[in-house]
Amino acid sequence: MTNSPELAEKQRRVTAFLDANGFDGLLLGRSDNFAWFTGGGECHVNMAAEAGVGALLVRRDGATLITNNVERPRLADEEMDGLGLAEEIRPWWQDDLGPIVQHLAPGQRIASDTDLAGVTFAAPGIARLRCSLTPEEVARYRALGAAVGEAIGEACVTIEPGMTEHEAAAALADEHFRRGIQPIVVLIAADDRLRKYRHPIPTANKIKRAVMLVVCGRSGGLIVSATRIVHFGTVPSALTKKHEAVMAVDAAFITATAIGARIGDIFTKGLEAYAAQGYPEEWQLHHQGGPTGYAARDYRAIESTDDLVQPYQAFAWNPSIAGAKSEDTIIATPAGPEIISLSPGIPTKEIAAGGILVRRSDIVVR
Repeated sequence: MTNSPELAEKQRRVTAFLDANGFDGLLLGRSDNFAWFTGGGECHVNMAAEAGVGALLVRRDGATLITNNVERPRLADEEMDGLGLAEEIRPWWQDDLGPIVQHLAPGQRIASDTDLAGVTFAAPGIARLRCSLTPEEVARYRALGAAVGEAIGEACVTIEPGMTEHEAAAALADEHFRRGIQPIVVLIAADDRLRKYRHPIPTANKIKRAVMLVVCGRSGGLIVSATRIVHFGTVPSALTKKHEAVMAVDAAFITATAIGARIGDIFTKGLEAYAAQGYPEEWQLHHQGGPTGYAARDYRAIESTDDLVQPYQAFAWNPSIAGAKSEDTIIATPAGPEIISLSPGIPTKEIAAGGILVRRSDIVVR
């Protein structure tokens, strides 16, 4: 393995996992875990697929890249250069992962993030290895957050009334692709659809007054989530009230996201904020977000979630009230939660929550 401090830390975490659970090796076949271990290596072809076109068999003495002859040149040249991994390359018609692992590790106990014969499925435990971002990951994540914030902000000022939601989605995706970011989730809802649907894929519906833009942007495996609301003309008082309320709820989630906090207790703080704002039932109509990083959400937080916030763990909370939503990506740092995806030039408001002032993205009025 390379002498990179980041990769050395990843190897240390995997070795500790193997020792604690009595395994001989760890198979990382998902593209998110591949990106995590390699420090940003992208092994997907289909952006919607969880499984990558390369896998890693990580043991105490290092890692082996498993892939086929089609994918190996790009992975070696563009994603794995300098990592110094061993390789197991098969013809594309003989790249079934199960038999290859059995050949490489006969009789050994292998944990895996994918469900294969002869291995132990351990995806939840493997995902926890990613919780605390390394210093190198924090730097990359901050840069990605800034780029996603800029991209969605630019889309907010380029869309126009009369555009279809498809056209708005194209504008949002374009701003990300031009920055080298893959928009793996793009949701657009205008006017009546904004009030009706919490997960609105774009349609031919034309924008009249209000439109919501939602994106999950991925680069080097890391994912930043953000939502913005745009309104053309004077904002109705009903929408202003809802957005003020949802910003307050979001601020409550964010300020409660402190290192060592129980995630279920953070969720409870959010529910209390919904009630204080006069919308006690709205949380039931959409999930509220949770830990993120190499997945859009590692899982959706609820009150019974007993996990504790880890140092430099990323979160994306996304409270919503019919017609309004607030969402950015944050990192839990020793100095407090750090919002990494605010948009330059997009209005924000400072919201008091938990004795802290939090900047939240306000409605963009055009």
